[in-house]
Amino acid sequence: MRVSARRVRAELELDRAAASKTLADNFLGALPRITDGLAPVGLTIAFYWPVGDEIDPRPLMHRVVAAGVKAALPVCQAKGQPLLFRRWLPGTLLSPDVMGVPAPMEEAAPGGGAVVPDVVLVPLLAFDRRGRRLGYGAGFYDRTLALLRREHVIQAVGIAFADQELDKVPCDAHDQGLDWIVTERYAVRAGQRRKR
Repeated sequence: MRVSARRVRAELELDRAAASKTLADNFLGALPRITDGLAPVGLTIAFYWPVGDEIDPRPLMHRVVAAGVKAALPVCQAKGQPLLFRRWLPGTLLSPDVMGVPAPMEEAAPGGGAVVPDVVLVPLLAFDRRGRRLGYGAGFYDRTLALLRREHVIQAVGIAFADQELDKVPCDAHDQGLDWIVTERYAVRAGQRRKR
């Protein structure tokens, strides 16, 4: 299933830069509903740095920072461990983490230390409307979301191209569900039915 989902995403025929900008519009339009019940002051959104043909959240990152929202990026410290998040601002120096993904190192991140996000944007290979996601298989986001949810109220938002949607994604007991899904075509709460 992962092989097929990777192929589908790689072969999408669309303007990826335009899709990223439209996704940003859709996310910002849904943000009041996504953050309902969260502390409105000092909101922190954890993004991801795009790798390969993932949809690019950087246009959204720049827009939320310009609007006064705090942004963070994940840092993978070791295989089998949850991610931690460090503050990000435009111009923050990034270095490859242990998985080779650009991330703010402690000495480069504004404020230095780790932050706890209120909203976590989650990359994925495929998703369904129930909020199930097909990840890359290492379990980083499942471990991270489970840890955060034990101690905080957070919202997990799957970020993807609309054509990555499947009717049903398999789910194991340890898999952490998404609360929202945002694409270049729509923003929906998990469990919301597709309009016919």
